[in-house]
Amino acid sequence: MKVLLLGGTGEARELAKVLVEAGVDAVSSLAGRTTDARLPVGRVRSGGFGGADGLAGWLRAHPVDAVVDATHPFAARMTANAAAAATSVDVPLLVLRRPGWTASPGDHWHWCDAPEDAAARLPSLGSRAFLTIGRQGLDTFENAGIWMLARCVDPPEPRPAWCELILACGPFALSDELAVMRDHTIDVLVTKDSGGPQTSAKLAAARELGLPVLIIRRPPLPAGPETVESVDEAVQWVMRASHSSST
Repeated sequence: MKVLLLGGTGEARELAKVLVEAGVDAVSSLAGRTTDARLPVGRVRSGGFGGADGLAGWLRAHPVDAVVDATHPFAARMTANAAAAATSVDVPLLVLRRPGWTASPGDHWHWCDAPEDAAARLPSLGSRAFLTIGRQGLDTFENAGIWMLARCVDPPEPRPAWCELILACGPFALSDELAVMRDHTIDVLVTKDSGGPQTSAKLAAARELGLPVLIIRRPPLPAGPETVESVDEAVQWVMRASHSSST
């Protein structure tokens, strides 16, 4: 059984480990955007494919029995390319997406559909914002007109002069997030609905401090591919695909 695993997330690394230990020939593909990315178990390729046509060409040159897209919930272009390429080559595709976050008592959440919407709404919610959206789309907030602190794994290029920048890689403890917000007198948090426990401490910190949270909704998934929310479900799907391919 050969599987192309589109990765970069914690779930992708966990899935690669389980599949390799089960004897599956899993090739993990990383976009290569993060300089200190933790490598998964098994074979790894790095770099983009060149769109849907490029991925389809790679799949024809390196035939696999299935593709699993375990990229970030906001990697909409990669997911769309995977769906188009899988259809073109006629290979099964699964999308693994962790569940999104749900509000708890005491949360003050405000939802928006895109970074542009968040930037326009932000001044009405506070005057000192903590941006935890990564470096992609950060420049959208340049003209929001309030003081901002942005946290990224790698520095944006060019490095922004309009906000204070923290370079750090999670997971972050609740005490760390509380310290950042208090030290910088943060009064509004901006984030994406990434889901999962790895980056949820900031939400708990905002709840404890009574701060509003502006959350950008996930982009919709393309129609067609089957979707699961856990690594266990993804493993079961791969094993079923393995059985189907051998009969």
